[in-house]
Order: sequence, then structure tokens, then C-alpha cells
Amino acid sequence: MADILVVTSKIKKLIKDKGDMNTSAATIEVLSKAIERLCMKGIESAKADGRKTVMDRDIIIDHI
Repeated sequence: MADILVVTSKIKKLIKDKGDMNTSAATIEVLSKAIERLCMKGIESAKADGRKTVMDRDIIIDHI
């Protein structure tokens, strides 16, 4: 298993509060992988612009 990049308790609480549902461990892993991909794309974007700082404009969420 890779590093978990989301706060598990907060994700579980959100899903419970908003949907009255439980959250599987696999869901947490998938969310962490999605966050990692977003960060990697942000890094690429910042490097392409010659910056050493990832900015909000580097994080593009296209499937929400």
C-alpha cells in the first residue's frame, strides 16, 4: 500500500454525514492515488512555467 495522502477520519465523516454510508479502505487508497496524480500534474505544470512553487492554477480538476 502506498502512502495515504488524505485524512481517513475526515473522509469517512464526510461520507457518513453527507450520505449516511460507510467507507471502505480501498476508497481511501483510490482517493490518495488521485491526490498524488493531481500533485504530479501540478509539479509538471509549475516546472513547465519555470517555477519552483506549485500554485492553485497548476492543479486542474477535470472530472468533478
